[in-house]
Amino acid sequence: MSQHQHVENARFYEISAAIGFAGQRRRVYDGLVRLSDVRPGDRVLDVGCGTGYLSGRVARAIGPDGQVEGIDPSPTVVVYANERATSNASFRVAGAEQLPYDDGSFDAVVSCLAVHHIGASDRGRAFAEMYRVLQPGGRLVVADFRPPTSRLSRLAVGALSGHAAEQVPLLDLALDAGFDIVETGHRRPVLAYVRAVRPR
Repeated sequence: MSQHQHVENARFYEISAAIGFAGQRRRVYDGLVRLSDVRPGDRVLDVGCGTGYLSGRVARAIGPDGQVEGIDPSPTVVVYANERATSNASFRVAGAEQLPYDDGSFDAVVSCLAVHHIGASDRGRAFAEMYRVLQPGGRLVVADFRPPTSRLSRLAVGALSGHAAEQVPLLDLALDAGFDIVETGHRRPVLAYVRAVRPR
């Protein structure tokens, strides 16, 4: 695939996301950043970073002394994200099931609309990896699709995913990995989330 095709595919993803969030993408993602309680100077991992939009919102919150790393299995979106990265953000090709980081490397892990792309048999391993790379006391916020409750939310999910939403058992996955749950909830129009910590 040519560089031009990589960029066009990533741009198409960005347009689909803008449509799917009905103009509310920044509000929704900034809400996830607040839930993660990231602070200036933190080191943060974005799992399934896509084109780096959530990482960019995290980068603003952690400031120049912080660092956000994003991983995604798609070289297309990683190229796109790195081309647009701020100085405190970087991206690499990797899967959530085998994170290329040492134990306890991060203060927080965030992920949005990634877990449903991971095979059901691999999701437990992905959450175990997120647990492993967090410091004791480190924070986790993972969001994914919730079942559509209206025609509008079904259209939004279709624009974002290209298929019907699968409800991913985020709470069970986090509990099975050993996290302490802080809260669960919804972010309109299409997300459910779990907020948790790695026990000290």
